[in-house]
Amino acid sequence: GEYPLSAPAGIRDLGTETHFEYGSRVGIWRIARLLERHGVHATISSCAEALRRNPEVTAWLRQSRHDLLGHGLRWTEQWTLSRDEERDHLQRAVALFIELLGERPIGWNSRSFPSVNTRDLLIEEGGFLYDSDPCNDDLPYFVPAQNGRLLIIPYSKTLNDSRYLVSPGYVTPKDFVDNVEAYLDFLIREAREEGGRMMTIAVHARWTGQPNRAAALEGIIETVLCRPEAVFMRRSDIARYWLSLFPAEGEAS
Repeated sequence: GEYPLSAPAGIRDLGTETHFEYGSRVGIWRIARLLERHGVHATISSCAEALRRNPEVTAWLRQSRHDLLGHGLRWTEQWTLSRDEERDHLQRAVALFIELLGERPIGWNSRSFPSVNTRDLLIEEGGFLYDSDPCNDDLPYFVPAQNGRLLIIPYSKTLNDSRYLVSPGYVTPKDFVDNVEAYLDFLIREAREEGGRMMTIAVHARWTGQPNRAAALEGIIETVLCRPEAVFMRRSDIARYWLSLFPAEGEAS
């Protein structure tokens, strides 16, 4: 929602519910228009059940050049589930994504943070190229997995519009733009000396879909596009690029 208050347990929280609904009714389309206007292809993080309940967004995503990052069956925190429940949610989410979009997600990012079982279950499921739950690096890396390895494409909660609602955070939309600019300029200087870097910018339809914050997103896009050293990449593109640089033993580069 827009404030750190919620209804007592057992009472339907219509205030927070309608804040979320703003994202699915208005915010997602404002963000979609911005991305299209600037020719940016993004990674869309979604719960499978949310797409099922919003066929207009599902149709848009299906015909777009944006890619999908699995975000759960429902907006459930994985650490609240048993291992078997989490496995069931994961399998049902993948099946529903395939039904709705005609393709499965190849990456995963849990709500809030993963459980101690999440990565093992992603590996067990077998169809994921990468995991985006960790927030611990500026570059992709590999972790060992049974019969191979799993690629980690780190997430970030630093350049994230959730900071409009936490303290210390963004007081105005310009704070977000300034933060991205400082982050990007520093990484560019580092990259000249040490090699490439990755920067994650995360926005939510219910927050950045608001007009003032959409103006911040437009400023962020323009900031990145005017830097010849930087390029927007979908997470699937990053994953495939990294795998081409570091093929598994026995694979051609």
